[in-house]
Amino acid sequence: MSDSKRLKILSIAHPAMTADGGRLRYYEMVKRSDVDVHLVVPADWHQFGRTLHADLSRDDRLKLHILPIAFKRAGPMSWYLHFYPGLRRLIREIDPDVIHLWEEPWSVVALQARFVKGRAAMVMEVDQNILKRLPPPFEFIRKQVLGHTDHVLSRSPDATAVVRARGYQGPVTSIGYGVDLVTFHPAAEASPARATRPDFRIGYVGRIVEEKGLDDALDALKMTAARVSLAIMGEGPHEARLRERIVELGLCDRVTIRGWGTPTDVASFLRSLDVMILLTRTTKSVREQFGRVIVEAQACGIPVIGSQGGAIPDVVGDGGWIVPERDPSALAKLLDVIADDPYALRAQGLAAQSNVSDRFTYRVVADDLISACAAAAARRG
Repeated sequence: MSDSKRLKILSIAHPAMTADGGRLRYYEMVKRSDVDVHLVVPADWHQFGRTLHADLSRDDRLKLHILPIAFKRAGPMSWYLHFYPGLRRLIREIDPDVIHLWEEPWSVVALQARFVKGRAAMVMEVDQNILKRLPPPFEFIRKQVLGHTDHVLSRSPDATAVVRARGYQGPVTSIGYGVDLVTFHPAAEASPARATRPDFRIGYVGRIVEEKGLDDALDALKMTAARVSLAIMGEGPHEARLRERIVELGLCDRVTIRGWGTPTDVASFLRSLDVMILLTRTTKSVREQFGRVIVEAQACGIPVIGSQGGAIPDVVGDGGWIVPERDPSALAKLLDVIADDPYALRAQGLAAQSNVSDRFTYRVVADDLISACAAAAARRG
């Protein structure tokens, strides 16, 4: 460990370009006196046809390094092909105890870190939860990186299974995505509109794609005895077909769709619901890796109905209910039960808030990350 006796962590993370998004976990990390945190982010990042620029907002305790990257315009592959020409020099200057990568283990930047990390231990944070053989050179990169990783932070049991299947034998710690409790919190008092409206309101926030199971929600609405309505916030390629099905099923007076909003808009929308749904369908190429809207809804005191897909049951925890994938009948039966049981609904809402406070605040995420880094450094002596 470094002479200062403070654990010196260098984190490489393109998701942390924004001060009000991925960087929030780091602001919690630097509140601790036993760590010295350096964060490396790209100066520019190109994705989905847009160029993003690193937020220059700074917390004096967080040592932020905004560096240019190579291959920033390689299309979707830039997530895996980019690297930092100045990284070797920076690592020599900082001499970190641990290098943490919030990047996939088959990315070129992870391979770069593996070769230039010096004495530092390496911690990888992984999301990929579908086991598949990657095309060259990515399978080789993954093997190299995992073979020199000292600790894995895993988003889900399926993600752990993937790295185990690809040869990683070291320690694994689970880590969630944090939720901003300043934005996502319960209403100060019960909404009169929510308390007096005649329908039981379920809702969805996210991309409108077929894999999210919104067609199953429509079919369930058609089957319910209770008066259930569905509110959707989002956009996507399946929206036109979904609107057609709403008309075909005669649900125009019970389903609304609105476009994206700000995080504050999302929080207000979630607080207007009785229950949030996430009914992701597993396919060969899709398995829910986490479902951030789950913890955003739960932080607002709104319980969640989730499918059995991917990480959903683990993330929902005690703060909701789980139904089989592609089973509108099971969903309809559940909705009829809980729509008529306000006490159970309130209990689940409280359990949802506890689930977030115990597992998914930025403070918890920061502590989990620091603990994994400390363990990795200790293993190296």
